Amino acid sequence: MNTAPHKQVHKSLLNSSVLANLPRHIDVPAYDRSRLKAGIVHIGVGGFHRSHQAAYLNELLKTPGSEEWGICGIGLLECNRELRDILVKQDYLYSLVVRHPNGAIDNKIIGSMIDFIFAPEDKQKVIAKLAHSDTKIVSLSITEGGYHIHPETGELDFDNEDVRHDIQHPDDPITAFGYITAALKTRMVSGEGSFTIQSCDNIQHNGEITRKMITALAAQQDPSLSQWIEEHVAFPNAMVDRITPVTSKSDIEYVESTFQIIDKWPITCESFSQWVIEDNFCCGRPNWDLVGAQFVGDVTPFEKMKIRLLNAGHSVLGLLGSIYGYETIDETVSDLIFSQYLRAFMDFEVTPLLPDLDGAVLNDYKDTLIERFANPNIKDSLVRICSESSAKLPKFLLSSIIENIEKGRDSSLGILVVAAWCYYSDKRVNQDQRAINIQDAMAEELAAYAQKTSEDKLSFLRNRHLFGNLVEADKFSQPYTKAIDSLYASSSDIRDIMNRALAEKRKLVAEEVI
Repeated sequence: MNTAPHKQVHKSLLNSSVLANLPRHIDVPAYDRSRLKAGIVHIGVGGFHRSHQAAYLNELLKTPGSEEWGICGIGLLECNRELRDILVKQDYLYSLVVRHPNGAIDNKIIGSMIDFIFAPEDKQKVIAKLAHSDTKIVSLSITEGGYHIHPETGELDFDNEDVRHDIQHPDDPITAFGYITAALKTRMVSGEGSFTIQSCDNIQHNGEITRKMITALAAQQDPSLSQWIEEHVAFPNAMVDRITPVTSKSDIEYVESTFQIIDKWPITCESFSQWVIEDNFCCGRPNWDLVGAQFVGDVTPFEKMKIRLLNAGHSVLGLLGSIYGYETIDETVSDLIFSQYLRAFMDFEVTPLLPDLDGAVLNDYKDTLIERFANPNIKDSLVRICSESSAKLPKFLLSSIIENIEKGRDSSLGILVVAAWCYYSDKRVNQDQRAINIQDAMAEELAAYAQKTSEDKLSFLRNRHLFGNLVEADKFSQPYTKAIDSLYASSSDIRDIMNRALAEKRKLVAEEVI
């Protein structure tokens, strides 16, 4: 019997020098990365950017002729320091693990990023990079909160401290839009010309919203700059879609075992990916349509479908599932009551609001959503899904509820989710009394309103910052009060509450009074 100690195999850190030695089943960049120019500067290099836009570009770069479309990443926040350090050591390479519902896995190394600048160490270097003549597109994935939209007016939030700072100190920016206006000012003064600003965030009319916020900021800094931006800068709308969970320890271990390298921050995502882009660019664009993206004249029907079905569907499952005690989306939607509730919400409270899309297309999309959510190989946590709900729900869920109320339609399934949000913010435990990890910039404010529910059932709705005048709408407040009574009952069970709500909805549908 051989009793010699097992010799541990040393694994190298992912970088350019190890690519040639990786196992053959790993898809590695075969293109010459030294020839790439950073034609795209991307602000907000999170997991989604690395699974989506950067992955599309990686595929495009496999075909010669696109070398001007490399990516320089920008990290504006102190929390981006670790990512910067990792990417620098890895020559800006990272692993992408694409997991299919049937268990198949595509293993890739993504090479489209060639630089990363960390703003807290050198703000002027960021502005210079944005203003560089090589930069044709500045893209964004900064989440809803990064747009600083006032929830009541829909305008730029001039009450925000960072926005006020950028108005008063345009050469020392804090916000993404402050950096962009500083760079555009440089371009305007030099006569270099503009660049396209491309939002990749889950916001309906994201290009138009970006234009509105940037020109509003510029108008306060320099009215002539705002006018120049209106005349010279393109802001294409786009719909983006790919479920990308937060990187876990098991993802890192999988890459080390399968790739035989160490990647400190790999990305895992689902196999489905969609990108519908308004063909409106002022300085050229990559041919993303050659690798699966779709250029169209009007993105509106696609983005409304995605935001109202997928993003709202995530919130439906996330909040209700968290209260029950589930931890992941696939676990939640695999429960028949939850999947039936989600499908009824999509069929009866969202689909009638999407008249511009073919019914067959919508049905296929909803079927695909259920399949994607149920993918057992994508452990998308409900903590991530519910994070920053205060920024998400007004756009993803409340928009459909308000539209239904205006059209005289029942919206009880969506309203139950809002009541569940109140309960979630108030109790901070699931129905088994286990703590819920709430990640929301407004968590304390939400809790303050929610915790008054026992003495005022509509207290949560009195946060006009989020709900506007909804508390005064009987068609909202009455079903909301009913849902609150059910959730706060001492013997409440979320599955029973959902079942009763489903039965009542089906009765309304059968009686054609929805």
